Amino acid sequence: MISLDAIRDGLAQGEFFLEYLPTVSLADGRCGGAEALARWRRSSGLVKPGEFIPRIEGTYLSGMLTYWVFETMAKELGDWLRVHKEAYIGVNVPPEILGRGGLEYAATKTGLSEIRNQIVLEVTERGIPDNLGVTTLEEASRSGVRIALDDVTLTGTNLAVLSRCTLDMIKTDQSLVAQITPECPCPAWLSGLSALLESTRVAVIAEGVETEAQAEALRAAGIPMAQGYYFSPPISAEQLKAYYSRAGGQPGRTTHCT
Repeated sequence: MISLDAIRDGLAQGEFFLEYLPTVSLADGRCGGAEALARWRRSSGLVKPGEFIPRIEGTYLSGMLTYWVFETMAKELGDWLRVHKEAYIGVNVPPEILGRGGLEYAATKTGLSEIRNQIVLEVTERGIPDNLGVTTLEEASRSGVRIALDDVTLTGTNLAVLSRCTLDMIKTDQSLVAQITPECPCPAWLSGLSALLESTRVAVIAEGVETEAQAEALRAAGIPMAQGYYFSPPISAEQLKAYYSRAGGQPGRTTHCT
């Protein structure tokens, strides 16, 4: 198991970097934004996120890594976001650090508070009812920041959270899209999600799209946006800018991703 000291030292020594996973409109293929993803390259090679992200949950390093992501994203894409006011960047945020002032400080320090409406805080269902609280979500939403519920599996627990919280987006867990196969082109959850779209203002992003058939099934069901290797793998900030130029909206042109 990777130690907390090793992760802390990796941050201090500049071993971490960001990649960005584009979010694409299923209707017309335009890129509306991306999700910032922390990566760790040691001398021995890349460390998988699944090896270090769970390790830091609930520790002081959870906040340190999140603040580092905000600072790095601001350096790499802050000026670009100010030009492309229709674009947004999602940042994964652990529930335990929301509502404690640190993110507001980081946003102010990095200048991201000026473009807060282009920032999406992505939180998982895990811990929201008890540790985050509906009030904190509502305050963040009123400030202009958008909130996305990540890794939604459409279970009873997820739906309970959806009914209690002010959310702008939900991101379906990639395990759901994986169920769309030639043998099962329209799993039951897909029609249920279509019904949810008709009855709520919450936007939906399908994660883990890998095939044309999956993209077509989601498009036919009315799912507006998606992420996955079918469109693009995670890429660098410069590659994201180029990708957006090829498949994004023009400056001043609004992309409806909210």
